[in-house]
Amino acid sequence: YVGKLSAGIILGLIATFHVLPSHLVIGAIWFLVYIEWIAVRKNDQQLYSYIKKYSLLLLVFSYVFGSISGVGIWFASTLVSPRGISALIHNYVWAWATEWTFFIIEVTSIFVYYYLLDKIDKRSHLKIGMIFAIASWFTMVIIVGILSFMLSPGKWLQNGNFFYGFFNQTYWPQLLIRTSLMLIIASLYGLIIASRFKNNLKLKAFIVKRASIWGIIGIILSYPFAFLYVKALPKTSIEIMEALISKRFLLTLIFSSLIVFVYLIFSLLKPKWVKMVPSIIAILILFTSIWTGERIREILRKPYVISNYMYSNQIIANDLKAKGVKSEIDEINKTGILKRFRYLPESLTKINEKNKLQAGKLVALLECSACHTLNKGFRSLKKKISKFNFKSYEPIMSILMILENYPYMPAFVGTQEEMDALAYYLYYLAKSKN
Repeated sequence: YVGKLSAGIILGLIATFHVLPSHLVIGAIWFLVYIEWIAVRKNDQQLYSYIKKYSLLLLVFSYVFGSISGVGIWFASTLVSPRGISALIHNYVWAWATEWTFFIIEVTSIFVYYYLLDKIDKRSHLKIGMIFAIASWFTMVIIVGILSFMLSPGKWLQNGNFFYGFFNQTYWPQLLIRTSLMLIIASLYGLIIASRFKNNLKLKAFIVKRASIWGIIGIILSYPFAFLYVKALPKTSIEIMEALISKRFLLTLIFSSLIVFVYLIFSLLKPKWVKMVPSIIAILILFTSIWTGERIREILRKPYVISNYMYSNQIIANDLKAKGVKSEIDEINKTGILKRFRYLPESLTKINEKNKLQAGKLVALLECSACHTLNKGFRSLKKKISKFNFKSYEPIMSILMILENYPYMPAFVGTQEEMDALAYYLYYLAKSKN
């Protein structure tokens, strides 16, 4: 549990940052292979100085910061949703193993590509770049299968089949969107590197024009790919989108992409005027777009961490007969949510008037903290309950009883005593001045 931000936001920030270095390398290496192909064909030695600088950026930014943030995602997600990660690993351990095989090729390739740039013949070096480019794209091909599975597991819910879950209904649209995004990211970082060639304006203009076209194509393609993605969404996700995703989210996506698009058009028309600072600002604007997109993707999955299987609070909501897994709701309603907590203090094994507040807080942490903070902060329960100005905690009990009517929230699961304790704690939280 992370106070004002919530653990989910911490995970989201790490994951959104990770998109920059991870998608950068995929788009950038294809761009570098394209530039190197021109260099080989025209025997243009000047282009290799650009390739050298850009590949060094990949080596440091993508494979140092990208690797650290990748580990950060694993660390944070294991703390936030250990059962969710466990479910993914048990179903897709071989997919991750395959992805790591390509990742090893990737990591090896960037070192070989950078350090042998001037030490082997040009055509052999270009082939290394092609191996690097193919391996990096295949890491995304695999990861997208796991990410999209969480939103739309499809027939996996009936048969538990690896490939039915992997190649689900949103797989191809999401792969296409991420491929267009990698073109945009690679383009903007390409402009930053090109802006450093102040004493060679001809080379700078040549690179800027091609990098700008790369990004413009990415932005243009992203719109039809986004349309395909929305069309492929499950019906429940469409309902969530209509209920929870405000115009502010959509306007942020549209305006941020348009600002970047205008900047790339300007760069194409006036390549010699391209500077480092505006290019960095464009990347920051793109970051807000990525953050918004990732937030929308998370919202569309509500109230699940794996749609129609496991709630965001890690309670298994539905049977998965193919895997021999049963819904936990009936059992928890009989025995209680607190007794499933491995570190339950002995003082809370039985709820009474003395420990009701403490028990209610623990129930809130177990059932609500995946999406809410308790006191002050992101989606705080205190703020939401305070709006109603209740005179007692009984009306809160009524709200908890009908949570299942809210498609974006898990139904309350637990005993009547635990529901009473939770309502009592929420009422105390709303009335407290701290």
